[in-house]
Amino acid sequence: MNVKQSDMMGGLAKGLRVIEAFTAETPRLSISEAAEISGLDRATTRRCLLTLAEHGYCAYDGKFFTVTPRVLRLGTGCLASMPLPRIVQPWLDQLSEQIGQSTSVAILDGAEIVYVARAAQRKVMSIALMPGSRLPAYCTSLGRVMLAALPETQAIELLNSHPLQARTAHTLHTIDDVLKELALVRTHGYAAVDQEVEQGLRSVAVPVKNARGVVVAALNTGLAVSSAPMASVIETYLPSLQQVSRELRGVLS
Repeated sequence: MNVKQSDMMGGLAKGLRVIEAFTAETPRLSISEAAEISGLDRATTRRCLLTLAEHGYCAYDGKFFTVTPRVLRLGTGCLASMPLPRIVQPWLDQLSEQIGQSTSVAILDGAEIVYVARAAQRKVMSIALMPGSRLPAYCTSLGRVMLAALPETQAIELLNSHPLQARTAHTLHTIDDVLKELALVRTHGYAAVDQEVEQGLRSVAVPVKNARGVVVAALNTGLAVSSAPMASVIETYLPSLQQVSRELRGVLS
């Protein structure tokens, strides 16, 4: 889409960048912190934050800003209008009941995954996951499935766009290591992550394809670490995930 520069609203674009600075990992930001994350100067960031606070999208205690539930209007309307969440939710609910574990579907947005549907059996992460939640793609099973579906040059570009942090002692956080893992995902058709996102959390994910065979999302189950080896976890849950993936391919256009 080609849009003339004169038709663009620079202030709106900057405000959206400031909103995107707030994540599950950075829910409370000072002006300086928000400026650093958004890449804007401090004065511009301050005006954006104060405007958001004036209109009820942020709370301000004199030093730190936090987003308010009102900001959810910006995302829930989008999610509600997307057919994917409505289509996959019944399958997630059924799968979660069948395997006794939480299940999720996410899409790729840049170098992050965005959860669009979820069926939770029990809390397995320290942060509360819900539709609209974001996590890095490089260290999540959902993200690796979708990164593996991209041309390698595009995957490398996305990996280079954000720092790869060692979230735990198990996290693969060099581009070479992640690329090797993506190659295995392409070979095996699934991704398995063992305590790379968060200590004590394992997950297994498969791609979700449409009727044309294009990967449009990823489906996973997340569970707490147990004494069972990871190979046993994969053997237990992968067939059910693959079955749902096959069924969804028949209904996604």
